[in-house]
Amino acid sequence: MKEPRDEEGIMRLKKSSRKGLLNMAFTRLPLILLLLAVQVLLLAVMYRAFSRYVPYFATFMSVFTIAMVLYIINCSMDPTAKLTWVLLIAIFPVGASIFFAFTQTNLGHRSVKNRTEHILAETRGALGQSEEVLQELAAPENADSGLQELYRYANRSGCMPVFEGTQVTYFPSGEDKLAALIPELEKAEKFIFLEYFIIDEGEMWGRVLDVLARKAARGVDVRVMYDGMFVYYNLPHDYPKRLERLGIKTRVFSPIMALVSTHYNYRDHRKILVVDNKVAFTGGINLADEYINRVQRFGHWKDTAVMLRGEAVRSFTLMFLQMWSVMDPRPDFSPVHAPGVSVSAPGYVMPYADSPLDGDRLGESVYIDILYRAKKYVHIMTPYLILDGELETALKYASQRGVDVKIILPGIPDKKLAFSLAKTHYPELLDAGVKLYEYTPGFVHAKNFTSDDVKGVVGSINLDYRSLYHHFECAAYMYKTPCIADMEADFAATLEKCREVTPETIRNEKMFYKVMGRIMKLVAPMM
Repeated sequence: MKEPRDEEGIMRLKKSSRKGLLNMAFTRLPLILLLLAVQVLLLAVMYRAFSRYVPYFATFMSVFTIAMVLYIINCSMDPTAKLTWVLLIAIFPVGASIFFAFTQTNLGHRSVKNRTEHILAETRGALGQSEEVLQELAAPENADSGLQELYRYANRSGCMPVFEGTQVTYFPSGEDKLAALIPELEKAEKFIFLEYFIIDEGEMWGRVLDVLARKAARGVDVRVMYDGMFVYYNLPHDYPKRLERLGIKTRVFSPIMALVSTHYNYRDHRKILVVDNKVAFTGGINLADEYINRVQRFGHWKDTAVMLRGEAVRSFTLMFLQMWSVMDPRPDFSPVHAPGVSVSAPGYVMPYADSPLDGDRLGESVYIDILYRAKKYVHIMTPYLILDGELETALKYASQRGVDVKIILPGIPDKKLAFSLAKTHYPELLDAGVKLYEYTPGFVHAKNFTSDDVKGVVGSINLDYRSLYHHFECAAYMYKTPCIADMEADFAATLEKCREVTPETIRNEKMFYKVMGRIMKLVAPMM
């Protein structure tokens, strides 16, 4: 079939026009409003019909509220989240309690949850760990890295070996990633696997899609998976059928359902692309034009990615197939063992995936481990700063013991409420000696950590509750790989385009951010 193209020759399969108010039906907002209305109506009806029983009803509500508060306090939940729920239930006992029960039951996601847990359990031994690598990590020159201990922690609930023999290339922008990505796609002979949080039609996706369609026509196993949240935002609901007509196998991960979906929970926020077990890409860059600055929504879009070539690529092949198999009744993991490529490269790489289902906050634990073990510096780029108590303590502790902790944040936010919430952390972090900077040209979407010239992390994991608690995420942890120098050089270059946050800039902050930040602090775990 002849593929549709626009006047610039970019392949497009028709863009969705499903936007605006219709999207509200697929969020929590209608449910929250409904539950609040139910409580108000219930109170009005009870007061009018049973006015003489109002004292008894008030006593019941007090006992009910106390019982719910005690239940939440004794739940295994982040302390900040407990505080949020206690506050909501104290104000709206009935509506908030129903909403709490709704979120805890994971209605609309239970089948995905059960299937995901099963797949992850079944594939825990899919990749073996080299004992030689573990012995090298235990050697005196590497013992302080903590990577061997981190490996043991990560593999309690997954299959995440540490590899050597992996070359890592760092990309400081979406444009650089795309320039390297297209030639690698053109080399594909066996399979191309893509898993992205966001796909949107335009130049970036059009150029990628053009190669995918040609490769699929030649018999290459091409698979595309994207998160179901954007079925009603970026792409038409029948987009998978349109891709299938090009020979591209397609899955939508956990499509949201009107009202019943908890919507923000258990999203597939990962960014993975694997070609023939030879190269893999990950980082913060999705497949949409803002990521290559073809369109500018929030000024210049600063993002990063890495390309892995060598042994560690198998981990990303496995990650992709695990998520693909959640929606496949006949899972096949044989591509994990397809021949890859041998590379001679210094350093060690541990690709890892973080699941919201296993109770281990691996993404946050990796960040905290870096902060606690750092000796000279920890340099961070993140789009959001919505911290729980543990991560905030780790940042402050690292700085207070003399580590140079610098964080680059957006200068132009994509979400003003999240930005206002980030600013509530500024005073305490500054008081502890953490240095904060805002990227004046635009929006920082990178998720980078570098430390002491020997450690680096690039992936999809933000410093917020969504990424650390509720999303499926991925990243590459690097130790003594040459690309860490490139990451640090990029951090220094980005820093030159930033304004430093000081007590004076905080005092002169816009009133909107000051007020909204304090309000949003009450519901931070839901952001």
